[in-house]
Amino acid sequence: MALNMRTVSSNVVAQQQHGARTPVRVPVNAKSVVTLRVAPFQGAAVVPQRAALQVRAAAATEVKPEKELGQARPIFPFTAIVGQDEMKLALILNVIDPKIGGVMIMGDRGTGKSTTIRALADLLPEMKVVASDPFNSDPSDPELMSEEVRNRVKAGEQMSVASKKIPMVDLPLGATEDRVCGTIDIEKALTEGVKAFEPGLLAKANRGILYVDEVNLLDDHLVDVLLDSAASGWNTVEREGISISHPARFILVGSGNPEEGELRPQLLDRFGMHAQIGTVKDPRLRVQIVSQRGTFDENPASFRKDYEASQNALTNRIVEASKLLKQVEVSYEYRVKISQICSDLNVDGIRGDIVTNRAAKALAAFEGRTEVTPEDIYRVIPLCLRHRLRKDPLAEIDDGDRVREVFKKVFGME
Repeated sequence: MALNMRTVSSNVVAQQQHGARTPVRVPVNAKSVVTLRVAPFQGAAVVPQRAALQVRAAAATEVKPEKELGQARPIFPFTAIVGQDEMKLALILNVIDPKIGGVMIMGDRGTGKSTTIRALADLLPEMKVVASDPFNSDPSDPELMSEEVRNRVKAGEQMSVASKKIPMVDLPLGATEDRVCGTIDIEKALTEGVKAFEPGLLAKANRGILYVDEVNLLDDHLVDVLLDSAASGWNTVEREGISISHPARFILVGSGNPEEGELRPQLLDRFGMHAQIGTVKDPRLRVQIVSQRGTFDENPASFRKDYEASQNALTNRIVEASKLLKQVEVSYEYRVKISQICSDLNVDGIRGDIVTNRAAKALAAFEGRTEVTPEDIYRVIPLCLRHRLRKDPLAEIDDGDRVREVFKKVFGME
């Protein structure tokens, strides 16, 4: 079908220069006429608009809180989860002291790993951030500020402060390195001389939790990136001679099914704690779990309301423990014994010593004490060392019995 179109380009250009919208009449088969509205060309305004957005554009992509969404995706309450005390303890201690280094959770399928980790998001307290900053910069701590915010502080600029819940970011298995780390707009850097950075998931997870489900199936190079950022607290992106760094201090939480493969020992060692969970064997507990899940599925809002008081109480307890943490001390005698246990177990490096000390202090703070006891160490040391004992990649991870035996010998509890 041929169209008899008249030339209107000169009129369009002339009227666009005056900011008008030009009606273009296009005869179709000489019978019907279609009128098109042509908007004025905005190409000249694209450059300043992009320059104004830069990094700030990513701040608008954050997920709205559950209250604003009307509980579109209800989360099972953390305090309603039956059993799995080892996993819950490891998660809580990492929230109290993020420097523990995250937790790796391995267990059978259908044991509530993902449910428990996502339920942790409900317990996370609020934090102070610089308003409209995509990196969740702390308004008072220079170590947790982005370069832009730090420069504004040095210049004496007053910044608006906002409160938001500690973020929890899911990392999908199919994520690319650019999506995780962020990307640099090379074209903008070359044409305008401006470092235009599009933040990735590491920026969004700063001062929060980054959760990787089935982490044992994630590409090794991405696991390396995550662990390096979690250990150093910074993420650096380099492209074509341009380098941009931003704070990326987050709690790395990974989960997986051992039937689908294990992480390499050198990667597993980078996780602060390792929790193992199994299927509940007690029939009464299984019935309780099924009953609770059925009630939650029927009426999530009512079920969550029943646990609202216990949820708030646990959140307040975590907040108080975080404040008390700086006052908690581990005696020199206990620190020597912790290191002796690590040495007797032939643990490589001193990461196990450091994590055990931190975890014991976090547990004491959670219990409301300022002195670490042998019982605190006994409860956390299997979580901190069991994944560091494996020398052969094909060997199974110890369930903690070896660690407990050596602990009892060193502390004289045989």
